[in-house]
Amino acid sequence: MIIKKMLLAGLLIVLPTLAFAESGLFDHTPYQVCFTPGEDCTGLITNELATAKHSVYVQAYSFTSTPIARALVDAEKRGVKVMVILDKSQSKHNRYTSATFLENNHIPIWIDYRPAIAHNKVMIIDDEIVITGSFNFTNAAQYKNAENLLVIHNKSLANVYTDNWQHRELQSYIYSGEAPHPKKSRTLYNNGHFHFPI
Repeated sequence: MIIKKMLLAGLLIVLPTLAFAESGLFDHTPYQVCFTPGEDCTGLITNELATAKHSVYVQAYSFTSTPIARALVDAEKRGVKVMVILDKSQSKHNRYTSATFLENNHIPIWIDYRPAIAHNKVMIIDDEIVITGSFNFTNAAQYKNAENLLVIHNKSLANVYTDNWQHRELQSYIYSGEAPHPKKSRTLYNNGHFHFPI
């Protein structure tokens, strides 16, 4: 077993490196850290999604991971509210993207088109778990790149990330396979139905 050393709050803490990811407790907050190459960050994400009970909010720049997309669809089929904000690069015409796949499986998608790029890689699960880091939800992030992923169990932090998700949703348009319409970009999603402003 490989031993990793971490310096937290002036204390030298020795933690074992797990085959799956490294876990620990910082200021009473449970966390897991995962790095690629060498660790299964995609599996860590899908395992967390499998435990979702009522909500998953996603922000993603690039999204090509089939296992993660399927885990989101599985959550939606269990009755979990899944809502996704993607970068505009995921809504390009004439190609099948993760936005297409998720929309076809009844998951509402927003496109954050105002910034140059919407570079977030975030999931908020059940208003308590935050997943973030450099790790895009892609096969390249798992198998080709050097990336990091952090899973934090903290309700206060989750609330901060949820507030930002809602702020970005207000700046986005609902995905329908079309280019953005700034005058009609705000679409409301309530109780499982889309409501288009006139």
